[in-house]
Amino acid sequence: MRRRGQSAAHPYLVLFWLSNENLGLRIGISASRALGGAVQRNRAKRIIRAGLQPLIKRLQPDLDLVLMARTGIRDAKSPQVQAALEAMLGKAGLLKQE
Repeated sequence: MRRRGQSAAHPYLVLFWLSNENLGLRIGISASRALGGAVQRNRAKRIIRAGLQPLIKRLQPDLDLVLMARTGIRDAKSPQVQAALEAMLGKAGLLKQE
């Protein structure tokens, strides 16, 4: 996916996306050990899921998304991550027009 897809980066996370063939919306969230121990990695993934939840209905169908947490997310709050996600997804053209 990283070779064929596209990506966008933010200090909080990196977004990779690729169109799939009518397989629906699939999302993966990753946090490496560079973030810290299990508690920090799980917190980062939880914050990303919380920030992504209100945007799910606005996402284009038939996409594969991978969100990778970066070290900047350690000090971030959920609204900050949600704003970053919305900006990245909008700039990438992955959100439906309302």
